[in-house]
Amino acid sequence: MAATLWRNMFFRRKKRKEAAVEPRTSGEESGEQGATAGPASTQFLTGETNTDGRTVQVLLEAIARVSGSKDLNSLLTDIVDRSIEITGAERGLLLLGGEDGAAMEVHVARRSGRKPVAGEVRFSTSVAGKVLSELQPIRATVHSESEALELGRSVFDLKLRAVMCVPLSSAEGESSRPPSGVLYVDSRAATRQFQQRDLALFAALAQHISIAMENARLHIDSIEKLRLEQSLELASAIQRDLMPEIPTDIDGWEVHGWYGPAEGTAGDFYDFIRQPSGRLAIVVGDVTGHGIGPALITATAQASLRAYMRMLDDLGKVVSLLNQDLCERVEDGRFLTIFLAMLSPDGTVNGLNGGHSLPFIYRKATGEIETIGIGGPALGMIPEENYTTAEPFSTSEGDVLVIYTDGLTEARPADQPENLFGEEGLKKVLVETGAAGVDAKTICIQLVESAMQLSGGIREDDITVVVARRRAQGASA
Repeated sequence: MAATLWRNMFFRRKKRKEAAVEPRTSGEESGEQGATAGPASTQFLTGETNTDGRTVQVLLEAIARVSGSKDLNSLLTDIVDRSIEITGAERGLLLLGGEDGAAMEVHVARRSGRKPVAGEVRFSTSVAGKVLSELQPIRATVHSESEALELGRSVFDLKLRAVMCVPLSSAEGESSRPPSGVLYVDSRAATRQFQQRDLALFAALAQHISIAMENARLHIDSIEKLRLEQSLELASAIQRDLMPEIPTDIDGWEVHGWYGPAEGTAGDFYDFIRQPSGRLAIVVGDVTGHGIGPALITATAQASLRAYMRMLDDLGKVVSLLNQDLCERVEDGRFLTIFLAMLSPDGTVNGLNGGHSLPFIYRKATGEIETIGIGGPALGMIPEENYTTAEPFSTSEGDVLVIYTDGLTEARPADQPENLFGEEGLKKVLVETGAAGVDAKTICIQLVESAMQLSGGIREDDITVVVARRRAQGASA
């Protein structure tokens, strides 16, 4: 970037004359030094070997500092000092625009001799504001009080005789980001008159400031991106750790669970919670959306459920308490769908559905699939909702219960958005595997693999599947 800038600055020639602005129009040919605005000429070489050598050296040193400096503040201070030296100004300022249209703030304030400006820093806000709003440089020499007042009250009050200001901008074609501030110099010395070549070199240094600030922004962005990625990896690892171990010693049942996030973290979760009575509670939940926000809600819901279920044996009361808790904490537009199933050793199942996708149960004896009915609304929407457990149903050996989130049935090819895996795809796999008498793990993995095969391995949404297969009472997996 710096090399391109140098090429542009050295060889590019002024394409149009400067447009004059108030207080008066003047040209260098006549020796007049009024206020001028417009694109700064990049033709700052004079033909004088010594002068041009110093000019080139200033730019090359600035390029080297911008390319190699890791300390943005010291770099900006150095460029402002150089701006004062090459223009012969008394002061130099780097002014950056405030947020939401607020007034510009002084970021660097220096005076000749490479020293900081002490005390309150006053400058021509009207000149700086005009340059920033119109994106045109201003070079002005003040000959009278009336000219000073036309430039701005602060020019008159500070008794300034020369002012020069250019917007921060990148080299042509390299950035579409608007300038965020200006580089400004002034002087009260009556003998100081800024020349056109001063303005051109001054503008070149302003471009180097822009490059330095852009490099610093990109560096910070890359660091923040790395930190975010590391945080998401940590959150994903923590969420995986919260997923329970698959129990293998459940009287009369074999179970298996699988989940896959669409991003690093998921809004889905499942859990197996052993009850003192010997029963096993299965939980499958789905928070709207996916990513870190829903993942935080799932962690809270999972922890609350475990706490409530250690104290209460009634699924309706457990879910009602969780719903009240979520209504108080979860922002509008977020909610949790949930299905709880309580498996008894004798094959009886008590279920509660809170706005969740309807689970299926495959009946081994008939080869048919039944749907477990609708329950209450999703959690986190209606604080006063009282949830009740559905009527229990019985199961026989070989029957298979499948609880899932909608990421499974909504799996689809990227180029065929209407071709969903759907409930029909789920039922087909369930019938085939159920009839084959394979174990719960095989059924679970086959369901996921079939959906992923259709979608080409792409998960647009989090996917969770839990399978419970009935075994003979007294048998464990």
